[in-house]
Amino acid sequence: MENLDASVLLFLALAGFAAGFVDAVVGGGGLIQLPALLIGLPGATPVQLLATNKLGSICGTTVSSITYFRRIRPDLRTAFPLAVAAFVGSLVGASLAFLFTKEMFNPIILVVLVVVGAYTLAKPSMGQLQQLRFGSRHPRRHLAVAIGIGLLIGAYDGALGPGTGSFFVFALVSALGYGFLDASAKAKIANLATNLAALVIFVPAGAVLWKVGLLMGAGNILGGYLGARVAVARGSGFVRIFFVVVLVAFVLKIGWDTWVQFFG
Repeated sequence: MENLDASVLLFLALAGFAAGFVDAVVGGGGLIQLPALLIGLPGATPVQLLATNKLGSICGTTVSSITYFRRIRPDLRTAFPLAVAAFVGSLVGASLAFLFTKEMFNPIILVVLVVVGAYTLAKPSMGQLQQLRFGSRHPRRHLAVAIGIGLLIGAYDGALGPGTGSFFVFALVSALGYGFLDASAKAKIANLATNLAALVIFVPAGAVLWKVGLLMGAGNILGGYLGARVAVARGSGFVRIFFVVVLVAFVLKIGWDTWVQFFG
């Protein structure tokens, strides 16, 4: 791990930039970053790859979260409980990550992504306008759903992670009625919490490859900043299109991995 070729380092840095940009716009940067780590660091263990991915990701999500917060001003009455629940869920998930392999999750993720993509395409108006469910008449129900979203997706992110940002966006849009742009802002705050919680588990275990993680983190910072600015400038319509494109890429990638796993 100490003597990586310059070409490998450049590849990982560029992957970090691309992951940061995609993650800032609609989430799912891990499906760029994790495969890049698998290619660049074939000798690393699954936990080392997951932990190093979290270090790179948290750099980008920190920058994009700040950018979204300053420009969108998401309602913290929902965003904060969502993030706290996501942090708790991620702690649990990261504790279980030492027991699981990525191959165990591929079929499940593939089904979820297909359902999410089909639902999004079937409802072209979803996320274009903000029509909050439960509203002021049922604030406790709204908060309970947000906390449930945080716990479930947070646990997934701690254990594996790819696609987490997209899952947060979809859940906030479909279950609570947020527009895509506002959902992306809240998703970034929650994703920052899940990355931090995972590192609370992974760092003491010595699983993080610091040099690689910080290199990818630098790429994530630049990509996250640019991605967040583009998303804010273009609005919910652009974020929705980007969301669908990323989902299709996820389905193709994980579908191929699943095919190879069972039939390759």
